[in-house]
Amino acid sequence: MTDTLHIIGGGMAGSEAAWQAANAGLNVVIHEMRPQVGTFAHQTGNLAEMVCSNSFRSDDSEQNAVGLLHWEMRAAGGLIMEMADKHQLPAGGALAVDRDAFAEGVTERLRAHPNVRVEEGEITALPDDGHWIIATGPLTSGTLGQAIAAETGADALAFFDAIAPIVYAESIDMDKAWMQSRYDKGETEEEQKAYLNCPMDKDQYEAFIDALLAADKTEFHEGETAGYFDGCLPIEVMAERGRETLRHGPMKPVGLTNPHQPDVKAYAVVQLRRDNKLGTLFNIVGFQTKMKYGAQTDVFKMIPGLENARFARLGGIHRNTFLNSPTLLDAEMRLKSKPNIRFAGQITGVEGYVESAAMGLLAGRLAVAEMQGRTLPPVPETTATGALVTHITGGAEAKTFQPMNVNFGLFPPVEGLKGGRRGRKDRYKAYTDRAKADWQSWLDQ
Repeated sequence: MTDTLHIIGGGMAGSEAAWQAANAGLNVVIHEMRPQVGTFAHQTGNLAEMVCSNSFRSDDSEQNAVGLLHWEMRAAGGLIMEMADKHQLPAGGALAVDRDAFAEGVTERLRAHPNVRVEEGEITALPDDGHWIIATGPLTSGTLGQAIAAETGADALAFFDAIAPIVYAESIDMDKAWMQSRYDKGETEEEQKAYLNCPMDKDQYEAFIDALLAADKTEFHEGETAGYFDGCLPIEVMAERGRETLRHGPMKPVGLTNPHQPDVKAYAVVQLRRDNKLGTLFNIVGFQTKMKYGAQTDVFKMIPGLENARFARLGGIHRNTFLNSPTLLDAEMRLKSKPNIRFAGQITGVEGYVESAAMGLLAGRLAVAEMQGRTLPPVPETTATGALVTHITGGAEAKTFQPMNVNFGLFPPVEGLKGGRRGRKDRYKAYTDRAKADWQSWLDQ
């Protein structure tokens, strides 16, 4: 057992960790409970299945922290980014993928790797020996979750992650909707028309907000609290914060011109993003929800252009469990009380597909070094990967620890650059230039 790396969970983090370790010559076993044991959100038994959005967000590696993280993972030979690039869909400057083709690609590459074996079945206890990475994500099974809680001596932390609905493209009324990326962003015409837009006037918006607030919502179980992650708020929770919140969030009308009524400025706009390569499915951007299914169809059909919409998947909500990593993990992502176990992915308290995969990549490389008798230097905190792992393993305040996306606020300042909005472009470019050089130096060691 000691010469094999065992990985529990075949999501983004587990898949990337397995790829990194297998390519370094280790024998790897991925323990994936699906499809034998299902979850609320997953639909298949594929590795790296995307259950929420199909977007990896911005691909700008000079002005955006998540785009920088894309760059770092590509430089490290990451499988997740390779498959994302291969199955990319137009998304106006973002990196969106055909979710089914992406997951099938990851699964095929890992199952075909001579150093990788996938074992289906649930792991229910923490192993006492061997080398292990736990990358079970936000839907860690109840039994394993209880074992983790018993070992750490802490109550499990949780927030609720909401899923956006997906609409069949053929059911959308294109006499009312139109294709355009905000501000026509993108280098090609396809990218400049990557989003489908449904406009609302003021009366339609007010009626929509009224219906949203009045709709039947999913109830929480006794003892549960709705500690949502702000980057994934259900739309009804946003509406409860103020009637204009959605109009300044996912329904903002800026940068768009309705070709059906070019002289009429929409009061609000609902955007949908292509969800598969065929263009037959579109997900409603930012419309995560905890409304009951019947209420969803009624409310969403109030959106102009979606009056006759048919849904391939309705929205939902699930519990998302994560560790208080600043108190429980060491700098190499090992559980302090059981250092034969590393954690990776969303369970460590990072938020997002890319961040999860990046922590898997790092955990895989750290495990390789340890099993080969080497010690890697710490990842520079000036890099996107280093900034994230530094944050979750000690940089964050343990008492208020919450899941975090990568952002430039986690990076050490660059001396001599002015702050504020006016200096932001130069400051971000300095961050990314420094990060790329430091990351490449770390990889070369």
